[in-house]
Amino acid sequence: MNQVVDLPPARVGELLGAEVERHFGQARLRGLQRLSGGASRETWSFDVETAAGAHHRLILRRDPGATGGAGPEGWRGGKTAYALDRETEAELQQVVFAAGGPVAKVHFRVPADHALGACYVMDRIDGEVLAPRILREDAYADARAIMARQCGEILAGLHAIDPAKLPAGLSRMPARALLAYYRDLLDGISAFYRDETPVGRPQYHPAFELAFRWLEERCPGDAPNGLVHGDFRNGNFVVGPEGIRAVLDWELGHVGDGMEDLGWLCVRAWRFGQHRNPVGGFGTREDLFAGYENAGGRAVDPGAVHFWEVFGTLKWGIVCQFQAYKHLSGLIDSFEHMAIGRRACENELDLLQLIEEP
Repeated sequence: MNQVVDLPPARVGELLGAEVERHFGQARLRGLQRLSGGASRETWSFDVETAAGAHHRLILRRDPGATGGAGPEGWRGGKTAYALDRETEAELQQVVFAAGGPVAKVHFRVPADHALGACYVMDRIDGEVLAPRILREDAYADARAIMARQCGEILAGLHAIDPAKLPAGLSRMPARALLAYYRDLLDGISAFYRDETPVGRPQYHPAFELAFRWLEERCPGDAPNGLVHGDFRNGNFVVGPEGIRAVLDWELGHVGDGMEDLGWLCVRAWRFGQHRNPVGGFGTREDLFAGYENAGGRAVDPGAVHFWEVFGTLKWGIVCQFQAYKHLSGLIDSFEHMAIGRRACENELDLLQLIEEP
């Protein structure tokens, strides 16, 4: 099994500098620093000054280490089955950028067999990304007033992108396929506890089981298929005083029901304590739905969004366990991942409340 090993900053700078010169010509890399945040990907900030006098403010997004071999496949290797590799993620951002979506311009990609590992370089967009600051600081009060409607407008645009233009690497993940995936993931983690830890027994989560049954009984029929961001939420937005400037983290992009994005945005975890505002801690469902429909999105069925909110809450609960598995299995050494695992129980309470709602 490969261990995830971070490259030291000096080595990242050396390798990145060579790629910068290959793309921009004679140029100097300055101010390289790794940014905090992101449990599964590394993000580095840097500037480039070219011989012609151009100045670029950039971001490197890369997989952290483990570039020297295959490693375990599937969830045992810490991988979400339908997550995109960095090359496909960059390609998806390019498609969205070309369609006028709020996403950073991608300048170049680096293949997985490079010493840097799979990564890409894009524009750095100034603004706040930490959700607690966005939700509490006075500087973003005006933004909070319009962000729910903005989210609806942005999602309507993303969901309208011609599926024929999307990267070939995107998986098709309708509701039943997603339910089956997270059922298998939960069962696999439970078996890991039984067979490979001192716990010596499966994990039991009755609230998760109730949620699976509730969702299977209400699984929507055929829905229009299109681009789904897959992680559209507070914390993945770059925000300024005027509102959302860019959407980040496209690695869970797939083809499916666009209502999944609306439901995920309403999951309680992404309110960061501001529970009076069900949309990301900053707005109302009514504003979200109105923004979506007025921007050309299909008529919103609140019941369908509720289904996806329940699904998203179940998904996040299982992902919390998955993050802890990565640490406990020895894939990574991360206090952050271990701490996220403790949050699974919060979602059990949320699910019990959600499935009682009409």
